[in-house]
Amino acid sequence: MERGRNLARIPVKLLSGKMVTLSPGGQNPLIKQIIEEFCPRFAPGATVTYIGDAESKFLHLEAAYLEGLGIVIAPSAKMPDVVVHDTKRNWLMLVEAVTSAGAVDWKRRKELKELFKGCKAGLVFVTAFETRRAMQSFLPQISCQTEVWIAEDPDHLIHFDGERFLGPYPDVMPDSSF
Repeated sequence: MERGRNLARIPVKLLSGKMVTLSPGGQNPLIKQIIEEFCPRFAPGATVTYIGDAESKFLHLEAAYLEGLGIVIAPSAKMPDVVVHDTKRNWLMLVEAVTSAGAVDWKRRKELKELFKGCKAGLVFVTAFETRRAMQSFLPQISCQTEVWIAEDPDHLIHFDGERFLGPYPDVMPDSSF
């Protein structure tokens, strides 16, 4: 029985080349696509600092790396599904993988802004969906000043309002007083 569960696990190759294995089901197939499809397109060469797994909240956590960015994660923290540091632009991408709940709405954006307060990188909020159809029911909830990525159309982002496309806003920049 144990062998069968291991065969169903989802192998994911991080940008560094390191392999991690996600548990089957839930949003984990989408998390694999975020790391292997979204990141190379929109944050090439970035460092994956956190991956949450349906079975293991802190499956992959680069705690020392995040501490270097001014972030200390408490065990009770309500983390996004994937955290990626784009070192070239010094952006921390906070990605929510949505299969049934969890889009970056205004409340979640505020929670993430507070959780990553003190970060030395600008924050970028991304909601990921498997398909456009899956995104449809969440459209009214998605916060302004965020991005949406859809795995079935991996070369494109949908930007929700604001004056810039894919980048942090003044309220989530390092040393922001907003």
